[in-house]
Amino acid sequence: MADLVAAGIDVGQRFLDLGLAPSGQTTRYRNEPSDIARLVERLAQGRVARVVLEAIGSYAQPLVLALVEAGLSVGVVNPRRIKAFREAEGGRAKTDRLDARLIARFARAMPEAIRPLPDATARALKELSTRRQQLVAMRAVEKTRLQQAREPAVLESHRACIASLDAACAAIEAELDARIRADAARLEAQRLLVSIPGIGPRVAGVLICDLPELGQRDRKSIASLAGLAPHVSQSGNAPPRAMIGGGRPCVRAALYMSALVAVRHDPHFKASYRALRDQGKPAKLALIAVARRILITANAVLKTKTPYQSQNTP
Repeated sequence: MADLVAAGIDVGQRFLDLGLAPSGQTTRYRNEPSDIARLVERLAQGRVARVVLEAIGSYAQPLVLALVEAGLSVGVVNPRRIKAFREAEGGRAKTDRLDARLIARFARAMPEAIRPLPDATARALKELSTRRQQLVAMRAVEKTRLQQAREPAVLESHRACIASLDAACAAIEAELDARIRADAARLEAQRLLVSIPGIGPRVAGVLICDLPELGQRDRKSIASLAGLAPHVSQSGNAPPRAMIGGGRPCVRAALYMSALVAVRHDPHFKASYRALRDQGKPAKLALIAVARRILITANAVLKTKTPYQSQNTP
């Protein structure tokens, strides 16, 4: 640990600020191909063990790809974790160079931040899935506006917009389906997932694109990633409270809709839901519990590569 060198990179639209730990040295590069190549070469020659960046979107993508291609161990972490690390250190000042040093210290202290990054196909599927979610959200807004409109010309405008969004959404879904069918492993995952009650091709696509860890984690970890794990909060003599939170909202929403279908059409999931309701649990809480059970089942199905069987549901 004493000899371990870690790097933190604060990414901006125009600049990349590199910080090293434990030396505290910082260097600024431009966020453009030539300087990215220089930065990566320096890290490779300096035998840096870990490189960590904040997950801030597209500005960091060329750098991340270059780091991975160079064989460096890279972690992309939630900015909230970096902020919490700063607060734990008692720091208040914030500049790009200070942030780079902070991220480097975080990289040195948190080895679990280094995780395998998605491959090119996974990144493309994620981007297509995100676009589909955007189109669905825009369509929902237009449908709400349509209900509020009265002027014929405005009504026609809303209908035309909704039709256009429907066509765009259908095109993205067709492209997603084609990409999944072109990949043997993902096609097999889709086949296994749709064997589970409540999961159709669309929800299976969300799980494949937005939860690629499915089938590779334990049940508690995968529930936490999906935002379906209850986290207990308790202090002093106050009674403990367990609430879900965090995770990936698109996955949680898809599984919630799956639960709505499953409790209507599958005896096993219907019995689980009914048992919770008979205990006095609210309907939404019972549905969340069923959604979590569906997720755990999906995790087991992909892990064992065995289609769903009701009697073997976890």
